Amino acid sequence: MDALRKSVIAGSWYPGDPSVLRRDIESFLNSVPDTESAGVVVAIIAPHAGYIYSGQVAAYAYKSICGNNYDAVIVVGPSHRVAFSGVSIFSSGGYETPLGIVPVDKELAIQIKKNSKLVSDIPAAHLQEHSIEIQLPFLQYALGSFSFVPLVMGDQQADTCQELARTIYASAQGRKILIVGSSDLSHFHSYNKAAQFDGVALRHLQDSDAAGLLDSLASGATEACGGGPMAVAMLVASKMGATEARVLKYANSGDVTGDKSSVVGYAAAVYL
Repeated sequence: MDALRKSVIAGSWYPGDPSVLRRDIESFLNSVPDTESAGVVVAIIAPHAGYIYSGQVAAYAYKSICGNNYDAVIVVGPSHRVAFSGVSIFSSGGYETPLGIVPVDKELAIQIKKNSKLVSDIPAAHLQEHSIEIQLPFLQYALGSFSFVPLVMGDQQADTCQELARTIYASAQGRKILIVGSSDLSHFHSYNKAAQFDGVALRHLQDSDAAGLLDSLASGATEACGGGPMAVAMLVASKMGATEARVLKYANSGDVTGDKSSVVGYAAAVYL
């Protein structure tokens, strides 16, 4: 029997009631100004905090894909709770949210595992991990029915990012896919210090400069818990022929709570 990964954050990180969840997502999206798109979005970067903190920022990325059709979505997130090397894939079954079950694209998952020894099934990496699940209700609202492949990065070294991007691109040949890089930015600095750290990351996102982002993270010039997933999203987008990068929104938790003494940064970006 294929595995069903039950929600572990519904009712806390986002509403557990389907009607309330839909209403909140719709409200977030309605607050994003309408813009014209000059191409098909192939990758997005979105935050993974609780919706009360980062949902409005995430909506900027998700509004850009509303109504689009993709053969599959690949969501790449960092591991917050389980330490391991390489990348963990959830290769069959589905993830459940209050809006329903999102099925895993088993064929694509098998191909990704086949194409890289870096990727393996480590079920524990997915059980309590929020960075993948938090993206799904937005995706369900924006796309309707879709299948996906969840990938949790146990390490975010540059060579891991390069290999994972190569594997995703090679495995997705002949498919129209969307890559979601799940990441927050700096954590627990003052408002002004966070803006300084996050400004470095934002410049790399705007320039689609994955190598520069990873270098800045390694040197401590910027911070992000999902720097690897962001880099992978940019690298795959480049391989897919994306020529335009847009940082659509930046904010931090201080903008929501009013407490600017210790904040977490959030960004939304798209690649097309």
